[in-house]
Amino acid sequence: MKASDRAPCGQPPVTLQHLSVHYRKACALQDVSGHFAWGSLTAVVGRNGSGKSTLLKSIAGRLPAHAVCSAQGVQLALPLQKMAYLAQRSELDPRFPISVLDCTLQGYWQRIGAFGRITADMQASARDALHTVGLPGAGPHRLEALSVGQLQRVLFARLLLQDAELILLDEPFSAVDAQTTEDLLALLQLWQQQGRTVIAVLHDAQQVERYFSHTLVLDGKAVSWGERTPTQGMALQVAA
Repeated sequence: MKASDRAPCGQPPVTLQHLSVHYRKACALQDVSGHFAWGSLTAVVGRNGSGKSTLLKSIAGRLPAHAVCSAQGVQLALPLQKMAYLAQRSELDPRFPISVLDCTLQGYWQRIGAFGRITADMQASARDALHTVGLPGAGPHRLEALSVGQLQRVLFARLLLQDAELILLDEPFSAVDAQTTEDLLALLQLWQQQGRTVIAVLHDAQQVERYFSHTLVLDGKAVSWGERTPTQGMALQVAA
């Protein structure tokens, strides 16, 4: 499916209109406006505390209860069921007693609910997803036995089962080994070829320059936003 086939009436998947977010008295984002194009790979970059994670949480509807978000700041052209959100690794607990296969199968949660029945076909698809991310045969293993890179591969396998049109990734390659990073970046490119829209918070300027067609530079507000140009290299290194 092409990106144009996914766009209802040409409306972008995500439009931000004067998005502002406050955490009690602190302003995390101020007056951010723009849109993400269908089928685009957008890297969100900026110094620590510049509002990158807040932006993704605003789009995903994952802001904490004490956060105040501007009304109509985020407009979506697709249902939440068509969105996938991968939080920072620090928000996950790999010690939770669950197998690799069961963690992967959580990708079906939005479709079947917490008490839905997992079919044999779903289990087969989960094993295929694990094979795609480079973990064939890892289904019976416990999450706590995995390395950081292996755990991230499992979470990407879970994303594959979600079959989302909009994918939000918050620092997906932090503390991940180089080979895993390369493999998962290749998966992002495949998603783009399938017409999916990917928004990722990144810190590595070389990854941005090599793989991402669009950038959003934040510093509490949008410093720049749009297609990445060859002259942005130094600015991205400073921002990241």
